[in-house]
Amino acid sequence: MDNHENHIVPLKTYLLILGALLVFTFLSIAITLIDLGPLAVAGALLFAMLKTTLIVFYFMHLKFENKMYAIFGGVVLLTFIVVIILTFSDYMFQ
Repeated sequence: MDNHENHIVPLKTYLLILGALLVFTFLSIAITLIDLGPLAVAGALLFAMLKTTLIVFYFMHLKFENKMYAIFGGVVLLTFIVVIILTFSDYMFQ
């Protein structure tokens, strides 16, 4: 366990991530206030996925881990996107 490398992330990077998370939060709120129908939910989910990606890569340090974890994360993300597309297509055509 002690052979794990420590990665020092500059404070500026964390502040940029904070700014991006705040912008995505305000955009997800704003998109729900605009009457876009089912696209409002899809947009809010898109911003939620972007925020989740930033949190996982920077605050959970996945960016500095073995690339196999990134591959697993990509497979999970792809599966999630397929499930969301299938759910929305079923909902919209009923």
